[in-house]
Amino acid sequence: MTAEPTIAETADPAGVRGLLFVRDRGIFVLWAALLIGFGLWASPYFASLDNALLIANAAALTAIFAAGIAVGIICGALDLSIPGTAAMAGCVCGALMTHGVPVGLGIVAGLAVGVLVGVLNGLIALRGFNPIIVTIGSLSVLSGLAAALAGGYTIPGLTGLMFLGTDRFAGIPAPVWVVAALFVAGTVFLTRTRDGIRLMAVGGNAEAVRRAGIHADRYKVLGFVVSGFCAALGGLVTAALVTEANPAANPGIIFNALTAVALAGVSLAGGRGSLPRVLVGALILGTIANGLTIKGIQPYWATAVTGVLLLASLGLEKWVSTTVSRRLVVAAQDDKKVTR
Repeated sequence: MTAEPTIAETADPAGVRGLLFVRDRGIFVLWAALLIGFGLWASPYFASLDNALLIANAAALTAIFAAGIAVGIICGALDLSIPGTAAMAGCVCGALMTHGVPVGLGIVAGLAVGVLVGVLNGLIALRGFNPIIVTIGSLSVLSGLAAALAGGYTIPGLTGLMFLGTDRFAGIPAPVWVVAALFVAGTVFLTRTRDGIRLMAVGGNAEAVRRAGIHADRYKVLGFVVSGFCAALGGLVTAALVTEANPAANPGIIFNALTAVALAGVSLAGGRGSLPRVLVGALILGTIANGLTIKGIQPYWATAVTGVLLLASLGLEKWVSTTVSRRLVVAAQDDKKVTR
């Protein structure tokens, strides 16, 4: 007696697995190709340990902000207030430090700003408002508050934050250590804890999670809180790198972070994503900018390439998802015919 073919067998499993590999692992192949390509093209300066540290340090800020955006998207809550939160966190920390508050307390206060913004964004969004509109409004409010707090000027002299910015530990820049700690903690949270797994499930299908007896709204707010925390952390590291807090919200933060997230294959519909891939996405952007700079190519070409990568990654995600769904539907129909 022979076994009947399954849906996976009729769905051209090799083809489906190949498409899923491109979506989930293609980013690692792309980064490897870029490293090899720039290593040959920009030899001998590109392929060196010092340059590798430069790339990692340059990608650190993008990675921190991208982590916040990624977690928000995974749970179905895109947070566009990140630049404002970063500016506000830096200014709060800077203002406290210039008035004699210990550095540690200033950092805690800055991070608390991010958590508070996340809670408020989440609670407002739960009232039925579009999260994108809510966070755009928050961005405007936070930008104005940061400027008011700083009196319209930067807050200089934040040398106490250098251990988060320009200092090195074991020869590695401090922001790289911050990114490593953040991504290890975030990956463990999303993949090894009950709350992290539930957060991803809420992004995939909030109604199904509610029917399972899980408080889905709580995890929506948690997504905003994580996003706000990462934004505040990024703001503090930014202030540490230049030893001053700038109240101006930088919209470029969103562009680079979203590009890294899109390259990582994080589903904009929510429910699927990987922080290690987001980190590689940020490193790809840093690699491109670094390689082009070594070759003396103007920075605006790196910006153009980044935009092309963003559009290409969105197109690839759409094509892979549509193709896989179509093949599985056809396979399911064929499977029904076989079982009749």
